[in-house]
Amino acid sequence: MANLFATKPIDMILTETHEEGQHALKRALGATNLITLGIGAIIGAGIFVLTGAAAAQYAGPAIVLSFILAGIACAFAGLCYSEFASLIPIAGSAYTYGYATLGEIFAWIIGWDLILEYAFGAATVASGWSGYVNSFLQDFGIHLPPTLTATPGTQMVMYNGRWERLATVLPTLRSHGVDPAGLPHVQGVFNLVAFIAIALVTLILVIGIKESANLNSGIVIVKVAIVLTFIAIAGAYLLKHPAAAQANSHPFIPPNTGEFGHYGWSGVARGAAVIFFAYIGFDAVSTAAQEAKNPQRDMPIGILGSLVICTILYILVSGLLTGLVPYSALNVPDPVAVGIDQTGVRWGSILVKIGAIAGLGSVMLVMLLGQSRVFFSMSRDGLLPEWAGSVHPRFRTPWICSIIVGIFVAIFASLVPIGILGELVSIGTLLAFVIVCAGVWILRVRRPELERPFKTPWVPFVPIMGILVSGLMMVSLPRDTWLRLIIWLAIGMFIYFGYGRHHSRVQRLAMAESPKAPKAPKVMAD
Repeated sequence: MANLFATKPIDMILTETHEEGQHALKRALGATNLITLGIGAIIGAGIFVLTGAAAAQYAGPAIVLSFILAGIACAFAGLCYSEFASLIPIAGSAYTYGYATLGEIFAWIIGWDLILEYAFGAATVASGWSGYVNSFLQDFGIHLPPTLTATPGTQMVMYNGRWERLATVLPTLRSHGVDPAGLPHVQGVFNLVAFIAIALVTLILVIGIKESANLNSGIVIVKVAIVLTFIAIAGAYLLKHPAAAQANSHPFIPPNTGEFGHYGWSGVARGAAVIFFAYIGFDAVSTAAQEAKNPQRDMPIGILGSLVICTILYILVSGLLTGLVPYSALNVPDPVAVGIDQTGVRWGSILVKIGAIAGLGSVMLVMLLGQSRVFFSMSRDGLLPEWAGSVHPRFRTPWICSIIVGIFVAIFASLVPIGILGELVSIGTLLAFVIVCAGVWILRVRRPELERPFKTPWVPFVPIMGILVSGLMMVSLPRDTWLRLIIWLAIGMFIYFGYGRHHSRVQRLAMAESPKAPKAPKVMAD
């Protein structure tokens, strides 16, 4: 059993980072590309949806403080990711970091777990993207067959000349005294819109990393421009109407209702836990390390730069939004549209939908990029079949892996309800954060002599805080989510012991160095 904890030698990993030729990934990304990859992964529906719900239910105008707390929490993990990404600039991200510090069994667990973040995350986003696209088209009188815009069993109703998901429009129907049973309704059969979205993103990823990054940069420019437009319009309005801003922002921290998490300081903390998931995705930047031109310098810039930019945008949007509209009125699917309507700019709803469509599109691209790169690294280590590490001779991308992941994700996005997928994404991401933070601390103890282009400050305080914050977030998730995680990891263990362990390069190295002793002391030394 000792070999299960064999670590992958750092020297072996660093050698892999210098591989070149048609079987290696192409180094084509600069610091700007990496920052936009991070922004592309972070800014999605979170800034357009979660802000209002968290303010209305938990923190009130103090949602600004919640975003600051969540940003600080993410910074702990971001600093740890930055050290690893500059030290070990390889495509595997948290999987490789775990392999170098905690051992093969933990590397497999985190590699398998990252499917929950990246693949299921992309499927979740594709489902949400489908809803925004369908709504946007209906604004212009274009009606797609409703059975092909939702997963099987999803109830769709015709209301005010538009096909809407019943779960989304039900509060509106109740407030207007409309009986849903009296409306035309159908059930979803197959979410073709989501399927096509994943297929297109997969095609872009196969064609090339530079093309993918350039497209993502273009999308990021569009959605950041829309966010900045909202900030400019809202800011100008509040400067002209300071009394409205003062009234809506008072009290800044609403008094607690007597229940933990409902306003007061506990509400600020609960709000931070909820909107924490609006930051999910910055770690995907680390999966592109093997395609960065100067990873030692640019990876920390990409990870931390995208976190800082998005945190600033989140704080500005949330502060202006609660100044425009009473926080109690923001528990709606489109709070930013409600806010911009308050300024008298009636095209706000269209603006938000364009921003959400662009935002979710880039999130899908970065999530699928991350998943294929993790599988690429696992294949190179022998834990997955060789085809997962096959690089296209012309495009220099892991094309077979990208296509298979794309097919898998497209099917899930088309058939599985978004709620189940979303829960798995959250717990998978937080588990990755815990392992990366622990890995930085362990490697500092085991290999203090390694040259670290970027060093996480205040070790072990920062890693410990990253572990504690992420662990507390995991504990707060529902029991069913934990059960699904355990079942998912059990399936992964079956695959590892059935295939991965017998084909592992590290296991073969350990056996070669010590054929009679199972503990491979030189490998364990790392």
